[in-house]
Amino acid sequence: MDPTTPGGRPVRTLVVGPLDVAVAEQVTAAVRDALAGGPALAPVAAGPDRGAHAGPDAGTDAGTRLGQEGGTVASEVALVVRTSGSSGDPREVLLDDVALRASATATHGRLGGAGRWLLALPLAHVAGLQVVVRSVVAGYEPVVLAGTTGFDPTAWIRAVHAAPDDAPLHSSLVPTQLHRLVAALDDTAPRAVRALTDRLGAVLLGGAATPAALLDRARTLGLPVVTTYGMTETCGGCVYDGVPLSGVDVRLDDDGAVELAGPVLARGYRARHDLDRAAFRVDPSGTRWFATADLGTLDDGVLRVLGRRDDVLVTGGAKVAPAAVEAAVAGLPGVAEVCVVGVPDPEWGQAVTAVVVGGGGATPDLATVRAHVTRTLGRAAAPRHLVDVAALPLRGPGKVDRAAVARLAAERLAVHGPG
Repeated sequence: MDPTTPGGRPVRTLVVGPLDVAVAEQVTAAVRDALAGGPALAPVAAGPDRGAHAGPDAGTDAGTRLGQEGGTVASEVALVVRTSGSSGDPREVLLDDVALRASATATHGRLGGAGRWLLALPLAHVAGLQVVVRSVVAGYEPVVLAGTTGFDPTAWIRAVHAAPDDAPLHSSLVPTQLHRLVAALDDTAPRAVRALTDRLGAVLLGGAATPAALLDRARTLGLPVVTTYGMTETCGGCVYDGVPLSGVDVRLDDDGAVELAGPVLARGYRARHDLDRAAFRVDPSGTRWFATADLGTLDDGVLRVLGRRDDVLVTGGAKVAPAAVEAAVAGLPGVAEVCVVGVPDPEWGQAVTAVVVGGGGATPDLATVRAHVTRTLGRAAAPRHLVDVAALPLRGPGKVDRAAVARLAAERLAVHGPG
């Protein structure tokens, strides 16, 4: 049974299937109602455990599930959003209407004003939900990318051109989507590319680290890409291009882990006071901070995220940050995407392994990758194995599933041998 808060706000659970216009309309109406003081919304992705609602039609009858599994939460809570599980088991995060509005307002302020939003992300996760929240706060209906399986860059381009031109048009994407969009635009006439980019206000990019080469290609084409950093506990992205949004503060703890403060912070986790105590802390000045699991650096107030603390590999006694190795490998010709993981090894403990999606020419061989990473980061960081795949396993709103990548790499190496 869902936990309840006596005298609190009722929660409506909405099972959401694949993104389509009907699902977006249902979620938008529920978000608008929640921000106006109605029942809090708890969107849940349709899946195998949802019975009859798990199939491709889950979105069309999702409305019949409203209110059947809710319980109550504190009266200030507007959204109950499940995390994608990157830091362990998924958790239910309580987002107040004040925090959601603060996030939307700060985003619009950074982008130069409110505008329309093109929705291309799943609606059970904070990134997609924030597109809806920003639309509601701005007074527009979201433009919905629908009718496709996965992300179709051609459909996204058509949606941009078909959107009303009465306001700037923004969108949010994850790196895999941007990669496909850039590949499509590389084969498009320059005049058509300019017509597209002239229509766009900003393309927010988050959910995972983005290779510098991909960002350079996108910006060279004229795409107004803004990198974002944040998580469900901060109402999504709260640091844009390394600079915190208005009202948001960033600091590093003694171990170099990122901590965030500001009006965008979640109230906490539903029925998990143990997690609240570990993640949210109040300093002597009364400022409330959220402790992330990410390592970073601060240079003149600009944040650079180095990767998750628990992703660090120990190989031959040396610590290796996968994000740094990924950045180095991604800069090589013929690499579209890369994920670096550790594979159990009797000699090294963990063998650094680069799992690569090729693109734009021949994929580099292991010797080339090792030499490049050695020059850039030192010998300890150089991958000992290179695994080619057609696509990286994803989870949630489009994040790379590192655990699945590690399993895939281990299985491939067990079959084909090292190298």
